[in-house]
Amino acid sequence: MALDSFLLALLEDPVDHGELLYVPSENVLYNPRKRVVYEVRDSIAVLLPDETKPATDAEHDAWTSDPSVIKTGK
Repeated sequence: MALDSFLLALLEDPVDHGELLYVPSENVLYNPRKRVVYEVRDSIAVLLPDETKPATDAEHDAWTSDPSVIKTGK
């Protein structure tokens, strides 16, 4: 299930406080500056720094050029 657009407008990275990219096809939030991925579980964004995983170069390239990706924040 996709994240709510109201919630997406409020989300930011908990570490650097910048915008995130929501990748609907993978149902993840991605920080392209730090190249870390946050999971979305049962429509809940898990924004815990200890639970991130690193993004591969292929994921970074695909997600930063994907027009379906949604930027968080205002």
